[in-house]
Amino acid sequence: MTDFLQLVVSGTATGACYALAALAFTLLWQASGTINFALGEMVMLPAFLMLFCLRTLDLPLAPAFLLTCIASMLVLGWGFKKAVADPLIRHGVVPLVIATLGLSTALKQTVRAGYSADVFTFPSIFPDTLLSIGGAKLSVAELGTLLVAGGVVLALQLFLSRTLTGRSMQAVAQNRDAAAVLGINVERMVLYAFLVTALLAATSALLIAPTSLAKFDMGDTLGLKAFYAAIIGGFNQSRGALLGGVLVGVLENLVGAYISPGYKDGVALALFLAVILFRPQGLLGTAEERRV
Repeated sequence: MTDFLQLVVSGTATGACYALAALAFTLLWQASGTINFALGEMVMLPAFLMLFCLRTLDLPLAPAFLLTCIASMLVLGWGFKKAVADPLIRHGVVPLVIATLGLSTALKQTVRAGYSADVFTFPSIFPDTLLSIGGAKLSVAELGTLLVAGGVVLALQLFLSRTLTGRSMQAVAQNRDAAAVLGINVERMVLYAFLVTALLAATSALLIAPTSLAKFDMGDTLGLKAFYAAIIGGFNQSRGALLGGVLVGVLENLVGAYISPGYKDGVALALFLAVILFRPQGLLGTAEERRV
């Protein structure tokens, strides 16, 4: 039983990191109809920028993270919207999907050639100690990751539901034309969605890099599992991203421990296929029609 508890806590912490990236997928889709398959690399880039600040500029972790958040919003938020999303989304989703797939490869190979192909250790914001709870040994780092990721998701939910800007963003996500008629600045709300997505990517990098290590291809698995998690939970429900991420993380741990580690990476795909077949709108999603 103690082993089961440890696996669930560890899986929930990992799943919470998936959920942050999955939430970025759902926010962009809801606000602008954008699907960004370079999201995994947009988590990898902040990790390497923080490493640069730590190793080259000799900054402490907190200022390095703050500087990375600012750079992420400028480059991965505003820059991505202006340079990639805005010119291509008017031609439909397919050209944008193809462009982000190409951008994913370009970013990965640029970091590999321009920085390093090595694997780097990444400092954690939590101490590397264990807590004994009911006979189970729980990692402080995993518990801290779970609390921080859960707090970020909760704060975002409160922002979207309790603030005027958040409600305006939701209005734009539901019906852009109606929101414009009501006097909402649609372009500004869409920009905010891109900026929030960049912040989520930087936070994901801070939380997941200490365990996955910083490497040029770290975004491959993360981006794919985050996309699966978003579909599993419901692509039109931000709360579904949290559910999908946690389900993937926990089931991966349980399958790896009780069945075989070789099947661990296939859990997200199997769950994704099951949801697509039997509940295409996702576990918490609602069926909707979109004009094309």
